[in-house]
Amino acid sequence: MKVQCLQVGPIGTNCYLLCDEENKVCAVVDPGDEAARIALAVRRSGCTPRVVLLTHGHYDHTGGVAGLRREYPGMAVYLNREDTPGAGAPEMLFPTVPDTLHYAEGDTVQVGGLTVKVLHTPGHSKGSVSLLCGDVLFSGDTLFAGDCGRTDLWGGDMEQMLHSLGRLGLLDGDLTVCPGHMETSSLELERKRNPWLRQGMRMLRP
Repeated sequence: MKVQCLQVGPIGTNCYLLCDEENKVCAVVDPGDEAARIALAVRRSGCTPRVVLLTHGHYDHTGGVAGLRREYPGMAVYLNREDTPGAGAPEMLFPTVPDTLHYAEGDTVQVGGLTVKVLHTPGHSKGSVSLLCGDVLFSGDTLFAGDCGRTDLWGGDMEQMLHSLGRLGLLDGDLTVCPGHMETSSLELERKRNPWLRQGMRMLRP
């Protein structure tokens, strides 16, 4: 398994390639913009993209989907149903991504020999998910290095955010945290230094 990060778009959204190097296939996580640049990175990886995995439906995480679909028309796109205009999300912030498959808590997606597990982690948005694959956690805009995502936009909720952060903090082991913005981190480091994660963990512990 190999993970490559590209910062795309005007606010530097982290787009990730999750590659199964043995089977030469990959997933694209949060292609927020610059589809041509992402497609070039995919070609250079030597892998064929099978799926797009969206951690939530905000425009800065979905803006490159249409361009990637033109390049790779058979690619499936996954998004939680609650982050769609059909579920009441405002289209200016949550633009329609046609023909999505909807995943939810406990679902898994296969990327070659890799299994990606879906964790529903609302707080930043109603449909925010975190994606766990091996020892890597794609945390979207839920968990950042030393911080957490904002909760003042449509569907945001601070109490839900703290619950989601606590749940991530209580996952087993030390995971590489690949957030939606800013630098990568480790779950063990976040358990030690992240005040929001620590508060969430205290809420959930008996």
